[in-house]
Amino acid sequence: MMNRTNPSETKLVICVWHPFTEWRPKPAMAEAIRKRWPEMRVLHLPNYDHLAKALPDTDIFVGYSLRAEQLKDAKKLKWIHSTAAGVAQLMYPELRDSGILVTNPSGIFSVPMAEHTMGLLLALARNFPDSVRGQDRARWAQQEIWGKPQRLTELNRKVLLIVGYGSIGREVAKRAKAFDMKVWGVTRSGKGEQAQLHEALPGADYVLICAPETAETKQLISAAEIGTMKRGARLINVARGSLLDEAALIAALENGTLGGAALDVAQTEPLPPESPLWKAPNLFITPHTSGVSDRLWDRQAAILIELLERWFAGRELFNRVDFARGY
Repeated sequence: MMNRTNPSETKLVICVWHPFTEWRPKPAMAEAIRKRWPEMRVLHLPNYDHLAKALPDTDIFVGYSLRAEQLKDAKKLKWIHSTAAGVAQLMYPELRDSGILVTNPSGIFSVPMAEHTMGLLLALARNFPDSVRGQDRARWAQQEIWGKPQRLTELNRKVLLIVGYGSIGREVAKRAKAFDMKVWGVTRSGKGEQAQLHEALPGADYVLICAPETAETKQLISAAEIGTMKRGARLINVARGSLLDEAALIAALENGTLGGAALDVAQTEPLPPESPLWKAPNLFITPHTSGVSDRLWDRQAAILIELLERWFAGRELFNRVDFARGY
């Protein structure tokens, strides 16, 4: 067990800058920590300009990115708490070998992501995207929408295969069962009702990707996997763009192998205007908003304060990142 600090001798630095404003920590998070531990030094940096100066005596770093060259300067660093659930950007050898503890906020995105996913499932089943396009053109497209090969369908009694049956997958399953869907889950560890992805794919009407991004999950769903899916099935990705072969997805949508798809993530974000994904048929895109919620930073602050309570009490921390697994 590493030497834990006590609050009066602890410096905690919060530092995230992201072009999307909602991924930047709110000042209220630093204020809540200061209120709980007035004797602790808490520094909230709105961008990376002054981070180099702040790092040498930092004990705890809160943010989703710290590069190897920055880690060299952080001589006293004992713990990194990532504000992003995905930690692929922290899986470099220098950090892995440093003995520094890494935690993440796993679980706080599960409810908004599950609700968003149900929205995507319904949008695909009821073809909301074409209804919206009709509305934009002031066109009553009833016959047009019904005439599509996908037809308007129901979620009721359909099979939903959840690839990555973690906290997000379980929240989706709870909601999908309320729609009388049959839910199958597959995980890397083999826990779940269907252990093998390839055995489960042909029986699924909807396939949801919500597994973590690791070296092993890169292109987890490629042309081979899409090829084993039921004709007309629908595919949803709310995980990371790297888990899905986008060229294979586009081909399957163009030739009608897949009845539709929805993406909340892409290999390149922001998705450039020239990306062929924008023009792929029967594809619904949301701009990586599934985890965004007006309650996000309240949840972020609550989980960090609970972890800090445990840190100072010398108790076991939850949400520890396993470098071997990559999440």
